[in-house]
Amino acid sequence: MTRLFGLPPVLDANTRLLVLGSFPGVASLRAQQYYGHPQNAFWKILGALWSQDLMALPYAQRIEAAQAHGLGIWDVYRACEREGSLDTAIRRAELNDFARVLRECPLLQAIAHNGGESFRHARHTQALGLPVHKLPSTSPANASWSLERKLHAWRTVLEAAGVAGAPEAAVMAVRAGTADDPGRQRRHP
Repeated sequence: MTRLFGLPPVLDANTRLLVLGSFPGVASLRAQQYYGHPQNAFWKILGALWSQDLMALPYAQRIEAAQAHGLGIWDVYRACEREGSLDTAIRRAELNDFARVLRECPLLQAIAHNGGESFRHARHTQALGLPVHKLPSTSPANASWSLERKLHAWRTVLEAAGVAGAPEAAVMAVRAGTADDPGRQRRHP
């Protein structure tokens, strides 16, 4: 089995919510894009929340939109062995260094795990001292959740972190201290 390596994180000093997937699928690795499979609902959900047709934009502009809204993107696994794209096929996985997130993202308010495989490692992200959320997977393999149901769950978490609306309004709310702050506790190493 071939050893696969993930994508670099999408993080910056304005990241307020970090979404962690498990590991990029074959289509994402081939394209070198997070959520690169056309049937993955990730960009559709964000587009609906931000009133922006992200699917019509080139990938670089999708990333710019995510960062403008304060959304970071990464995966729990840095590397693994896997045939195909299913999480159940992941073997010999190596976790990413989550401590760097606190160093690089001083405004970080919460972490959201995109799906069950990612959430299996919540104990590592909870150690950062931030609220941790489990979101339904946006993968097409998660057919038991409708797009509307996924959208509702994602909206709740993104609104709480202040990244669901227009980017200017979200930044202003954080600066003014009026963004939702669900009792977060910050611990810096």
